[in-house]
Amino acid sequence: YRHLPTVGEMDLHLIREGRHEELWRILGSHVRRFTGAVGVSFAVWAPNARAVRVVGDFNGWDGQSHAMRSLGSSGVWELFVPGLGAETTYKYEILTQDGPWILKADPMARRAEVPPGTASVVTESEYEWADGAWLERRSQHTPIDQPMSTYELHLGSWRPGLGYREAADPLIEYVTELGFTHVEFLPLAEHPFGGSWGYQVSGYYAPTSRFGSPDDLRYLIDRLHQAGIGVIMDWVPGHFPKDAFALARFDGRPLYEHPDPRRGEHKDWGTLIFDYGRNEVRNFLVANALYWFEEFHVDGLRVDAVASMLYLDYSREAGEWEPNIHGGRENLEAIRFLQEVNATSYKRYPGIAMIAEESTSYPGVTAPTSAGGLGFGLKWNMGWMNDSLEYFKRDPMYRSHHEGELSFSFVYAFSENFVLPISHDEVVHGKGTLFTRMPGDHWQKLANMRAFLAYM
Repeated sequence: YRHLPTVGEMDLHLIREGRHEELWRILGSHVRRFTGAVGVSFAVWAPNARAVRVVGDFNGWDGQSHAMRSLGSSGVWELFVPGLGAETTYKYEILTQDGPWILKADPMARRAEVPPGTASVVTESEYEWADGAWLERRSQHTPIDQPMSTYELHLGSWRPGLGYREAADPLIEYVTELGFTHVEFLPLAEHPFGGSWGYQVSGYYAPTSRFGSPDDLRYLIDRLHQAGIGVIMDWVPGHFPKDAFALARFDGRPLYEHPDPRRGEHKDWGTLIFDYGRNEVRNFLVANALYWFEEFHVDGLRVDAVASMLYLDYSREAGEWEPNIHGGRENLEAIRFLQEVNATSYKRYPGIAMIAEESTSYPGVTAPTSAGGLGFGLKWNMGWMNDSLEYFKRDPMYRSHHEGELSFSFVYAFSENFVLPISHDEVVHGKGTLFTRMPGDHWQKLANMRAFLAYM
């Protein structure tokens, strides 16, 4: 190896401790310039690997000449390849303990091939932000002391055919006309199936390439900020898919997922669960939240499926789960992870919003971590949503017998910092749209819709 490692001892120490808050600057692929050489450094965490090689379009996908070096007990493998630059397509070729070589996309890649391609792409941002005034105002306030009315959308189906840049003008015009203060994008991180909403993430650090480059997404968010519109993004740290090219059994053994299937697999969803008790895995997720705040200037993360993270018996029958060390059903490691990601995010980025989609009555979701809470800023009020929709879909003749559906939410209204949601989950699986769920003829449905929105 002609060049010294690009990962320093302090970086390796922080990775082992799970405390590297800017992990994306160290691991993954980066264009680097040294005396007499310009190229790309590659670094990946694969502690169970016997060997790791970089393969790509630059070597005909034959990694024999590009073997990576192991950086001691850290589990990190590293290599600097002179002559490469941005747009290089690559994967890691990993020799497992059981023998075969496997091909994996880079977990820390900041760009991916347009699906169905699954390779990682070297990228460097050249974007110059112009939203400094917005960020300054944001840092002086919290979402609780400012009006918030959020328009949720799936970018791929909102206006089919539009990319990040092309969506900027029509989205700003639409949201401004309707009076919303924020937009909330369903997951924009890379995912295998374009027909989905994006909740099975394969590239946590890579905005999906279906709509353009990472800088194109930066442009969209920048334009929204300049128009006075905040940006929230769905974030999915609760589970990940089993696709062979991604995180599952990354180095031939359970690595990002918990090794015990009772804690490492969602059978209902066909996905795997992160090992929140492992320092490097927790670091991967905490740094990922910070990455979206730092690199894309998002104003909040709506954390998906929090209840599935909090409980060891979530969607499991008796005998399918193991109690925690205290004999309870709470996932103590996941709770500590949520506390850490919330506390760290608020400390580094004042004025942002961490929003929990938590469907149970777990106490202290929005209580500060110093008081034992999870530390979220806001929580979706799922109970209000379900009860209100049940009430309004009834014929007015019968509503007087069910007014408890309207009043019950006031019993707990101030127990958390609630957001009142009308979620995408309420228009799927045969539930119908808000309009079709209302009673009466066309005119009456519209009248009921107006009444519901006014009540909200």
